[in-house]
Amino acid sequence: MNAAYARRFLSSCTTSLSSRAIGRSSRYLLTRPSLALVTRQYSGDNAQSSTEKVSEDEQNVDSQRTEVTVEAEVLEKLKEKEAEVVDLTSRLRYLQADFLNLQRNAAREKEQQRDFAITRFAGDLLETVDVLALALKSIPQSALHPETSSEASEPVSDTSSPATPPKKSAQAYLRELHQGVEMTHRLLLSTLFKYHVKSFDPTGENFDPNRHEALYQVPVLGKEPGTVLECQKVGYMIKDRLLRAAQVGVVQETS
Repeated sequence: MNAAYARRFLSSCTTSLSSRAIGRSSRYLLTRPSLALVTRQYSGDNAQSSTEKVSEDEQNVDSQRTEVTVEAEVLEKLKEKEAEVVDLTSRLRYLQADFLNLQRNAAREKEQQRDFAITRFAGDLLETVDVLALALKSIPQSALHPETSSEASEPVSDTSSPATPPKKSAQAYLRELHQGVEMTHRLLLSTLFKYHVKSFDPTGENFDPNRHEALYQVPVLGKEPGTVLECQKVGYMIKDRLLRAAQVGVVQETS
């Protein structure tokens, strides 16, 4: 009985040990694939995270490069606009200067047109002035102012009535004529002077071909050659412009 109990106990122990070993091995086999799966999943997650990190870094680098490129383009465009502004400003200043010069020239031309508008008219009147001057020169002063003795010796006519004015002598009429012509000449010159027309007599001055017209040359002792000896017709200026040159005789150099 004891021997049979011992064999049963040993067999039961062996069975329990084998079942435990089988269970452990089965549990090990069951747990090992899960560990491999977990390891694979972990490594896959790490690879994915590293890939995502690299892509994010690349995106950051690309974005920085894009920002740098955009900033460079903006700076380049800004420089171009600044250069364009400088160019337009200089052009505007040149245009302003040209416009001011144009205004000044237009004002000067307008003033000259106003001042020299009567040039042809004044030139035509100069002939009349010359005729009046010749008329005044044609009468000598001795005929205008005869001796008082001759005037006193003239007999007075008794036949003249008190209502009739006394008759004038030829010299008196001549004096009145001379005075009238002289007044006309003076008035005409004063009218021309109002419009800046002035006469000039270059007698005794050096000959100037820009203002004088030489009619003849004659050697004269005691006179400097090249000076104006006589003025046949006086010259005229309208403001600072020559209206008519003076017609003169010039002293010639003696040989």
